[in-house]
Amino acid sequence: MKIKSIRELKNLKGQRVLLRVDFNVPISKDGQIDKSEDYKIVQTLPTIKYLIKKGAKIIILTHLGRPDGRVVEKLRLDPVAVRLSQLLNKGVYKNDNIVETGQAPSLRKQINELKNGDILMLENIRFDKREEAGDKNFAQELAKLGDIYINDAFGVCHRDQASVSTIQDYLPSYAGLLLENELKNLSAAIDKLLKPLTVIIGGAKISTKIKLIQKFLKIADHVLLGGALANTVLHVMGVAVGKSLVEPKMYPVLRKIKLTDNQLRVPLDGVMAKSYQAKVGRLDALADVQADELILDVGPDTIKLYEKIIKSSKMIIWNGPMGLIETPFFAKGTKSLVRLLAKSKAKTIVGGGESVAIIRQLGLDKKFSFISTGGGAMLAFLEGKKLPGLKKIATIK
Repeated sequence: MKIKSIRELKNLKGQRVLLRVDFNVPISKDGQIDKSEDYKIVQTLPTIKYLIKKGAKIIILTHLGRPDGRVVEKLRLDPVAVRLSQLLNKGVYKNDNIVETGQAPSLRKQINELKNGDILMLENIRFDKREEAGDKNFAQELAKLGDIYINDAFGVCHRDQASVSTIQDYLPSYAGLLLENELKNLSAAIDKLLKPLTVIIGGAKISTKIKLIQKFLKIADHVLLGGALANTVLHVMGVAVGKSLVEPKMYPVLRKIKLTDNQLRVPLDGVMAKSYQAKVGRLDALADVQADELILDVGPDTIKLYEKIIKSSKMIIWNGPMGLIETPFFAKGTKSLVRLLAKSKAKTIVGGGESVAIIRQLGLDKKFSFISTGGGAMLAFLEGKKLPGLKKIATIK
């Protein structure tokens, strides 16, 4: 893969750089960003520091949550600007607007007054409904604010949106250091596979990950499933899953897969409860799930089975939790998996916000070979899909 990197730019001094990042991080009820939740911000710091050192004027574009094209007060970016300022130990300006309008004539003035190395964060890009529509006029309005566009938001590169892809038609476009690192590591995961290869896939819906499963069933030695998505597979295999989440529309697709092959592994046991709000559950074999129960986590027998496979692997790719990790009691399976992977001598590649959150919560992020900032983007890339956010930044040789 050939990547147009920020490193190619010879003179950034005084240049207005529109930097698209993915700072979509959880904000607490008191309006703060906990240090355990700022991973995406931390991972973008090398690019921001690089631009500061080169004397660029940095204008940050990012989204937060899903405001659906309208202003949502709790999704304003002020806490994000504060956290970035803390991490950089440097002031970060914040403007409550996104583009220059009759109501916001001060934006261009503020940009013109920026000094070399200054940072200005614009308001939540998704407050404007034109963003997610990939609107050309909106992209042009954004482009007028800068001289160069840098994409460092791998997590949204699979989105065909104005500040991600359309804007590249109007400004010279390059990859930031984080995006460059993501592409190189994930490309290596495909081009330089180590065998035995184990792929672990969890999460809620199998419909969003079926193509990845199908792809790796052709090239991986083992595909291990967990989370709610495993319920649909178990149901097709004839295993009772109670009232657990399943996707009937996926039954025909799964019936075409050889589900009894030892290459594809599903949970043996689990932790069941009668509601998602339950604080505790009961452990049992999945063959004994009751009709009014939900499967909310994998059990210890499943982890023991997966442990044997993990120990024999030389490369492991993991995306998605094993259970309902929002409830501590149902996060035990995922935490056990994290600890196994942290001990593994295999090359470990992980993606997905929930998976990364658990890893950081346990303080084991240094034990993994590579942790991606993308969930859906990582899946799309590994599936071999073209990512809109790379259209003028990276080409496959």
